[in-house]
Amino acid sequence: MKKLLTLLLATLFAGGIYAAELPHNIYSGLWKAGHVQGIAVDTAREHIYFSFTTILVKTDLEGNVIGTVEGLLGHLGCIEFNDEDGRLYGSLEYKNDSIGKGILAREKSDKVLECAFYVAIFDVAKITRTGMSAEKDGIMTTVYLPTVLEDHLAKVPTRLGKESEHRFCCSGFDGISFGPRFGSSDGKRYLTVAYGIYGNTEREDNDYQVLLQYDTRDWNKFEAPLSQDGMHHNGPAKPDGQYFVYTGNTSWGIQNLEYDAEHNLWFMAAYKGKKTDFANFRLFVVDGSKAPVNRRLQGVKYQKRGKVLSLLERGLRDPKHPTVYGWHFKYGATGICSLGDNLFYISHNGKTKQKEQFCNAKLYRYVGTDQTPFKLVE
Repeated sequence: MKKLLTLLLATLFAGGIYAAELPHNIYSGLWKAGHVQGIAVDTAREHIYFSFTTILVKTDLEGNVIGTVEGLLGHLGCIEFNDEDGRLYGSLEYKNDSIGKGILAREKSDKVLECAFYVAIFDVAKITRTGMSAEKDGIMTTVYLPTVLEDHLAKVPTRLGKESEHRFCCSGFDGISFGPRFGSSDGKRYLTVAYGIYGNTEREDNDYQVLLQYDTRDWNKFEAPLSQDGMHHNGPAKPDGQYFVYTGNTSWGIQNLEYDAEHNLWFMAAYKGKKTDFANFRLFVVDGSKAPVNRRLQGVKYQKRGKVLSLLERGLRDPKHPTVYGWHFKYGATGICSLGDNLFYISHNGKTKQKEQFCNAKLYRYVGTDQTPFKLVE
């Protein structure tokens, strides 16, 4: 591994990472938890992280387990390693819908939990053994996002002729990544989170992906340890920006969000939607070079206008919706991580007959053709 580290650092200082110096597949091992939700890589320290819904797994780049964080009764989703502070960030949801109830049932817990949405922040240097506690071992702090909760709990007018639950069909949030303001490629980095959106085919107000950006430089005043017996409410009153991406409805919104600084692109991986009027792509890419435009929001009765982002005009074009581009790419919804030099690790998730979950993080090269966004490195 020391030889691999030397090669990685040498090529990083030379201006790039090369496929020959990275494992083409990293296996997570088997875990009795929910399926893998996200992956994140720290190339400098040669660590990869896997989010298995209620367990965070830390391994080296050969897949040797270094430690785990356990005891979560919420949904740990997409994760992102922040090079600036050396910590890992993830979406953490506590809610009373089918997902929340399913987690409690699987964990055999009879707790009644308050509905809450947090950014979980892990001090990954402290993850040194398996079975570490998310609540008791001083590894994890959390920051509360009241805006997500407000949209999740809101009742809004829809075309059904009555008030419906969940503004923008917000189920919470899942995708998470660091990057610049939309329309810029430099300057300070914002934590960007993407809503999970219910796949209601009868509503018109859920055809946008909703992204919030937060300046986290002063978040130390909000950070607090997690207590699942008494949820704290320490967090920013509102985001620094709210943005919309017209894609058509997807099942549960953006599962994984990943910013690629090399091309100034935001990759959004989702589960396929069910509305027959849309092409129902699984992967969309926001063109980060294009500034948001204040536009009328289609199908949204209760918020007439919003800052709308542009999709990259590459891939397939939705024949009925000319601004919608994307790919029917099978992978990415359970993990996607940009490494630079056109390289990405992308999750291939699976489950054994004994219902043990695993992930193979496979190395891909971004090619961005109309036929495919990525090609497997072999």
